[in-house]
Amino acid sequence: MTTSTTPRQQFASDNLAGICPEALQSLLDANASGHQPAYGDDIWTQKSTDMLRELFQTDCDVYYVFNGTAANSLALASMCQSYHSVICSPVAHIETDECGGPEFFSNGSKLLVGESDSAAALLGKLTPDAVEDLVTKRHDIHYPKPKVVSLTQATELGTVYSVAEVRAIAAIAKRRHLKLHMDGARFANAVAALDVHPSEITWRAGVDVLCFGGTKNGLPVGEAVVFFDRELSADFAWRVKQAGQLASKMRFISAPWVGMLEHDTWLRNARHANAMAQRLYQAIHGLPGVRVLHPPQANAVFAQLPAASIARLHAAGWKFYEFIAGGGCRLMCAWDTQPETVDAFAADLAAACAQAA
Repeated sequence: MTTSTTPRQQFASDNLAGICPEALQSLLDANASGHQPAYGDDIWTQKSTDMLRELFQTDCDVYYVFNGTAANSLALASMCQSYHSVICSPVAHIETDECGGPEFFSNGSKLLVGESDSAAALLGKLTPDAVEDLVTKRHDIHYPKPKVVSLTQATELGTVYSVAEVRAIAAIAKRRHLKLHMDGARFANAVAALDVHPSEITWRAGVDVLCFGGTKNGLPVGEAVVFFDRELSADFAWRVKQAGQLASKMRFISAPWVGMLEHDTWLRNARHANAMAQRLYQAIHGLPGVRVLHPPQANAVFAQLPAASIARLHAAGWKFYEFIAGGGCRLMCAWDTQPETVDAFAADLAAACAQAA
């Protein structure tokens, strides 16, 4: 087992990766472009916004914020009143990892979690039946009125909603007069996995608002909130300002998006991360004592590992999370994960499992 040095790359999170070269070059170009208007009136914000509209093939409204929690929280607040509720998966990031942000920024909108026992739920997904059950559970004035369905694409368990699945949930949402929000922290990985046009799993499928994540895919910072239903973005700029999310030098958030969107860098990065997850899966799923919870669909592998093997891997310097939803160890690949890193981890895991056997 490799113990001499701490591995340069890790599997704890795709947040650990640095800035991809294309995004960094655009950031440097923005810095070299001299004085620019503040608060988003610069040429870089306009260019990246237009590029996102071109990418999605529709005239959407786009806003940039610093991080995913702000993107989700402010987007949901724009879709809800304080007496409304948001339907989500039990493992949704807005439910488990955003410190009450959606409730705070909406002044109290309640999150209603779907069932957790079905095959779909065990893969981190909502279903039309789960949505219907929560919508029809009660209608009295004492119950928070359902208003929004929130999907995570790709899910917190590394699975992906198909176009048909998104359409089916959008159909029940529309029938029940609900809006559809998509937490797309790893949206690029989902698009890469499905090999579809990004419009096909967003507004063409019935999504009203997308929080398009870039940080996990090679950006330094900054997520895009994309309103396909432009009526929902009314006064959103004021929400962003009030929440402390309006960057005065907005060009340094928006410019890296130009580098990501040009020549489909965002998609190439995601395809690579997904491919590394597949490589890792193929290398470890047959090892003694290892039980992969499900084949990876995006850029994460979830696996139950022997406790002794986990201890040996940590001692060798490998970092990965054990508390992420799913009950196993989450091994996350990034845009820059190298095949050699995957192979080294797999070799160390194989050695650890052999010692534990």
